[in-house]
Amino acid sequence: MNLDDEDESSNIIDRRGEGGGGGFGLPIGGGGMGLGTIAVLVVVGLVFGINPLTLLGGTGGGSVGGPGVGQPQAEAPAALDGQHDRFIARVLKSTERTWGELFPQQIGRPYPQPKLVLFAGGVNSGCGPANSGMGPFYCPADRQVYLDASFFDDLSRRFGAPGDFAAAYVIAHEVGHHIQTVLGISEQVQQARRAAGEAEGNALSVRQELQADCLAGVWAHHNRDLLEPGDIEEGLRAAQAIGDDTLQRQAGGGVNPERFTHGTSQQRMRWLQAGLQGGEIARCDTFRARSL
Repeated sequence: MNLDDEDESSNIIDRRGEGGGGGFGLPIGGGGMGLGTIAVLVVVGLVFGINPLTLLGGTGGGSVGGPGVGQPQAEAPAALDGQHDRFIARVLKSTERTWGELFPQQIGRPYPQPKLVLFAGGVNSGCGPANSGMGPFYCPADRQVYLDASFFDDLSRRFGAPGDFAAAYVIAHEVGHHIQTVLGISEQVQQARRAAGEAEGNALSVRQELQADCLAGVWAHHNRDLLEPGDIEEGLRAAQAIGDDTLQRQAGGGVNPERFTHGTSQQRMRWLQAGLQGGEIARCDTFRARSL
């Protein structure tokens, strides 16, 4: 991506010096799940916005609290330090610019910008404690994106998805969860999941995650002037690398669709492309789609 002319967002909060977060104490014993299943869910939760505790039925976590449960503290904008920080700030600014234009046009109201919290190792969010093993996530309770930038190294080395657009896709996906919260979609999904069985609840989660992928594609559609040759392929490679079926195979177990929470590799690529091609929020209604 060519972000040289993009401004830097002032909605970055630097909490890398505070530590915190701690371990989750995952309920391995007595929960009816094998270690292989738990490993799969932790890896799935690591990528794009779901606390592993949510998937394991524990307490606290990324998408458990509803909007307004915890309000963000008033904090000064981060003093950006280095190339990674500035890249993140410019990508976030591009999402602010894009959704600031699209919300009045397509939704009929202003776009409320989220904050992005940089942390290292661990952090306390409005949704509870978190650590860098979760990867990037969005907390609807305080309406903030949380990011340990070291995840981008994992995305490249562990998942085989290098490139600046792959990293930007991660940020845009989390901003997609913010949009779902603003529109009331996240709260509806959480209410439906509480009333559903495990398989049905997971299926709802898949649709929610695929919609966030599509919204990331909408952002990319309106920023094609920033894209360079190979960028779209980087994004599709990242989407493929973190599909549920791919992650389950890497964990050494069989593929179990009832355990899917984010969608298959093909589904993630398909919905990213749907947003890229359509450029409209309405194209991202994964909840009414007969086929994912």
